[in-house]
Order: sequence, then C-alpha cells, then structure tokens
Amino acid sequence: MSTERPPSVTASYALAVLSATAEGTGGSGPWALPTDRLEYGEMRALWDEVLAARDAGPHTGLLVGDRIRPDGLHILGHLVLTCASLADAAQAAERYHPLISQAGTVALDRRDGVGRIGYRPTVGPPAMHPQQVEAVVSSMVRAARWIAGDDWTPLTVSFAHPRAGSAEPYARFFGCPVTFDAPDNVITVADADLDRRRPLHDPALNALHRAYADRLLQQLSAAGTVAERVRQWLERAPLGDAGPEGPAGQLNLSVRTLRRALHAEGTSWRALLDTARHGRARRLLETTALPLDRIAPLVGLSGATALVRAFTRWEGMPPGAYRSRCRSESPG
Repeated sequence: MSTERPPSVTASYALAVLSATAEGTGGSGPWALPTDRLEYGEMRALWDEVLAARDAGPHTGLLVGDRIRPDGLHILGHLVLTCASLADAAQAAERYHPLISQAGTVALDRRDGVGRIGYRPTVGPPAMHPQQVEAVVSSMVRAARWIAGDDWTPLTVSFAHPRAGSAEPYARFFGCPVTFDAPDNVITVADADLDRRRPLHDPALNALHRAYADRLLQQLSAAGTVAERVRQWLERAPLGDAGPEGPAGQLNLSVRTLRRALHAEGTSWRALLDTARHGRARRLLETTALPLDRIAPLVGLSGATALVRAFTRWEGMPPGAYRSRCRSESPG
C-alpha cells in the first residue's frame, strides 16, 4: 500500500475556499495554486491558514458552503445544473465526488420513504477540521437549491462532530433541525423531493457533462485510490460472478489487503459492487428492451424478483416504472 498516492483535491475547490473566505489572491502570494490538483496535505494547510485568520470563526465552513458556485465544484457543479432531479444530482455526486476531492466519499441510501445523502471523510478525524466537513455538507445543500429553488430545505442534517459556536447560523442556513455528535454526516431528504422532476432540463447537455466527467474520472483512477480503481474494474467486469479476487489480482493485492484498503477509504467491496449493479441496471433499463429476468443475471442478481427488490431500494421505484418514465421523457 505504500505505493498508493495520497488523496488529492481539485484546485478549483481550493480556490473556491479561498474566495469564499476573502483570502483569494488571484494566484499571487503564498497560495499560488496549481491549475489541476493539489495533495490533501496542501489542502489541509490551506484550511489551517484560513481558520487561523483573525476574522475566522466556528461557522467558516457554513460560509464556504453557502458561497460555493458551480465552477468551485469542477465539472460536477456544471453537471448538477443539468440534472433532472435531486436524485440524479445525488447519484452524480456519489460517482463524481472524487473529481473534487479524494479525501471523502458521498453515498445515497434510500429507504423508509427518505433518502440519506452521507458524507464520510476518508482521512482520519485529526486530518480534517470540522469546518471542512461542514463546508462539504453545506455546499451539497447549496447545490441542491440550484435544482429545487433557494427556499428548498432538507428534512434534517446531522454532523458526526460536536457543535462549535451558536446553533442559530446552522438553523438559518439549513432551515431544518440540525444535530451534532451523530453517527454520520447525513442530509435527509424526502423521497418526493428527490424524485420531483425539473420542468426544464437539458438531457443532451447533461450527457455531454457526464461523458467528460467519466473521462476525467478514468484519468484520475489510473493513479487514484483503491476504491476508484475497483470502480473502474467493475465498470468492465461481468457482474454475474464478480468477486474481490478480480480487482485484487489486477492491483497485485491480496483480497484481505484490498478489503482493508477499501475500509480505510470509507467504503467496502459490497458497497462498490452494489453501486456497480445499480448503474448497470439503470443503463440496461434505459437503453434496451430486455425483460427483467434477462437483466437480472447481467447485473449479478438471481432473478426478476431480486432485481425488483434491489432496484426499488436504489431508486425508490420498481424497474418497470423507471423504464416507463425514461421512455416518456425520451425525445424519440
């Protein structure tokens, strides 16, 4: 594992942090940022300096998230602007967040009528300020408002760290109950909000953004985290008999070492396989007329019943309803 590169962060997000805190210097001074990416240690040092400023306070993370703009989120910001729903945007964030930062992961979990959009740092707690976590979570809410409107609010927001400073700025920004010392950093959203379709969106432009993001993700994966390299392997692999032995062999790791590395990065083989099955099932439903009992083995599930159960968990609707919706929205 010593050959793995440290996590990196896109320079556009680093610049957004500087700009939001009035520390940006247009590339001059102590923070002449690279045009591409910087190692996470450099990003942490940037935050150290931002938080050491005389006017910095416990709510600096909220300030950064509230002032984030699409270009601060790299291609993901522009992709979000063309998403058809909050669910589409959350799934895009789950897939493409490494383009912004490899120091954390985003995951969407849907059950019991709500969606939970979680953010989990992949670096240890001492390596990430609470304000950094709050900046990420609040920027996700800000991005959701680009789609749902400025008055949109989640059901709840929770943070795994203790609260610092007054509770009022959190309540004012999020507009919902905010808890601290929780098990995870989570934005909870009603299923109805996740699935509400935008009256106007541009699927062709969205597809262009996704294609570009996929190319960037592939380039990043070539020397990226173990999790990203496993995702890349799963994109090409037959999922019917996919096991951790495949990517472990490609990475010259034992299965045990692979599992440990994925755990250290905040994910697991099972979670990555589940995401790959979800993505492939969506593509097959969108682009083919195959019946469910033919799609199920192609995504590694035992049959149509298992596919219906899994897809309803992923999307909040059965695969037949999803396919019908895609057909109704298709220009053809």
